[in-house]
Amino acid sequence: MGKETVSKINKSKAIRRLVIWYKRNSAVTSIVDTAASSAATAGNVAGNVVSGAGSVVSTASNVASNVAGNVAGNVVSSAESVVNTASSVVLNASTLAKNTLQPLVFDPLKRLQSSDNILDKMDDSQSNRVWIAVDGMGGDYAPGPILEGCLEAISRFPINIKFVGKIEKVKNAAEKIGLVELLEKEIENNRLELIDSEDPIGMNEEATAVRKKKNASINVAMDLVRKNKAQAVYSAGNSGAMMASAIFRIGRLKGIDRPAIGALFPTRDQTRPVLVLDVGANTDCKPSYLHQFALLGNIYAKDVLQVKKPRIGLLNIGEEECKGNDLSLKTFELLSTEKSFNFGGNCEGRDVLSGSFDVVVCDGFTGNILLKFLESVGGVLLDILRAELPRGRRGKVGSAFLKSNLLRIKKRLDHAEHGGALLLGVNGICVIGHGSSKSLSVVSALRLAHSAVNHNVMENLNQLQKLQVLN
Repeated sequence: MGKETVSKINKSKAIRRLVIWYKRNSAVTSIVDTAASSAATAGNVAGNVVSGAGSVVSTASNVASNVAGNVAGNVVSSAESVVNTASSVVLNASTLAKNTLQPLVFDPLKRLQSSDNILDKMDDSQSNRVWIAVDGMGGDYAPGPILEGCLEAISRFPINIKFVGKIEKVKNAAEKIGLVELLEKEIENNRLELIDSEDPIGMNEEATAVRKKKNASINVAMDLVRKNKAQAVYSAGNSGAMMASAIFRIGRLKGIDRPAIGALFPTRDQTRPVLVLDVGANTDCKPSYLHQFALLGNIYAKDVLQVKKPRIGLLNIGEEECKGNDLSLKTFELLSTEKSFNFGGNCEGRDVLSGSFDVVVCDGFTGNILLKFLESVGGVLLDILRAELPRGRRGKVGSAFLKSNLLRIKKRLDHAEHGGALLLGVNGICVIGHGSSKSLSVVSALRLAHSAVNHNVMENLNQLQKLQVLN
């Protein structure tokens, strides 16, 4: 048997191995099964044709006939065409299966908690719509993508939006992206209201700029919460400015020295994320601050994540209580004596995403590095996988089977899927978005804001002031 024949047979075996692998490791469907079966059959036919071609070549060699050799070459070429067709069948079938099943299996908005699934089924007539103030001028791409996300969120969740920004710029942005008609419709339906403001606080400006620019978009949005005209506020702008505006306009919770930014990280169990705080509000912390972060995180995990008894962890370089710097040692002592929550001990970096903890506390400097590192993991992982996939026809077939799995991995690691982080410790629900937020991130963040309002987070956070340790 010639080398060419062996190569063709190996390709057929490779296709069959991929089919077996897919059946064992993926959500099989009748579409993919049928396509895989057809591909395997086509591969067998191709193998038989190639084998026959090999015999012709062998015979041709024995009789030393140039004509027979040419015929054999044509047959081999036909076999190659059959194999190409088989690969194409697999690729097209996989694409069809992905397009058919993905809307059913992979919701573009990951569930922040299993109990929130019911929100998607709630009818407006059965639920009071929540007013959320949105800083429409905050963010790298504002106001266009912010407005687009708000309009999408209004159609998905029982919320109304007070969109704060320079009205002329907002309308121009709506015209550019073709949302004028939808914008006017939602305004007419009293589900969206445009509120005029002055220039926003720039990303490079100091947080204290909120004192000088009293009518900046974030200040106007925060005032709506202070006056009870909105139940939550969202901004993808300067996070330091948002924190300063929240402290000056709506104030801190009694007993809380420093508010913390809490971000949801994915874990092995995609229905149970871990809350990490602080991820950037306080770069320098005292042990008492981290103790307060744990108290805030415990209530959030109970109310919004619906964890009955959240396990609290202290981010450290080792599990032993004697490990860490002075801040870690003193904080461990405070947390281990606290009876109002379940302290699980030190949490190493490798345990953050393991699902062993529901809440992880750390100083803002460490938490922000951890957050930015996680944001890069998804893209880097996909690049590595793409580089490692086999080249040529075999690689294309393998990629077709793996594509939906890779997309699912990317979604679980993509910060846009969670959209924002809660500013905990202030007297109102504030959601901070990523500076590069686009429509998907905005929708996710507004879902988070609605969830926090819906679970009465503020009522339980206000109960913290009764704790003796905070008094």
